[in-house]
Amino acid sequence: MSRIGKQPILIPSGVTITVDDDFVEVKGPKGTLKQFTMPGIKIKVDNNIATVTRDSDEKEHRSKHGLFRTLVNNMVIGVTDGFTKKLEVNGVGFRVSLSGTTLKMSLGFSHEINYEIPQGVQAKVEKNSIEISGIDKQLVGQVAADIRSFKKPEPYKGKGIKYADERILRKSGKSGKE
Repeated sequence: MSRIGKQPILIPSGVTITVDDDFVEVKGPKGTLKQFTMPGIKIKVDNNIATVTRDSDEKEHRSKHGLFRTLVNNMVIGVTDGFTKKLEVNGVGFRVSLSGTTLKMSLGFSHEINYEIPQGVQAKVEKNSIEISGIDKQLVGQVAADIRSFKKPEPYKGKGIKYADERILRKSGKSGKE
């Protein structure tokens, strides 16, 4: 039995889970999320607890059991609290600004990079830090990864875009210099 898959999902007040043959829909105070159901995996909602079960002990069903439970749990957390990712921009002359839904970044290239923030995600910019927030964990993480990919942090001076909690391993440079 999957250690994660067998754990029950506690449903807070104000959140409803609707289970169809093809989709699981979670509605809450921050919005609505929808996830397709996986074959061989069933979800049952009783009172304020949702449990995920599988039809058999086949390898495919076992591998999807914990995954589906985590996806539904992330949907419940998303519609109640939401998810955030913080990014820091480090470097001389590196600037970030937000105009409407377009993130404008000067990252030392000959041109300015414009990134359109997708629908369902909000961005806030303060000085050289970017905060990405939304209800869909996968979308928030993907947007943060896309922004980071424009200028990954380099190991010598630490210039680039990094996650706020990321630790960059620094290199000393040339061996004659310390």
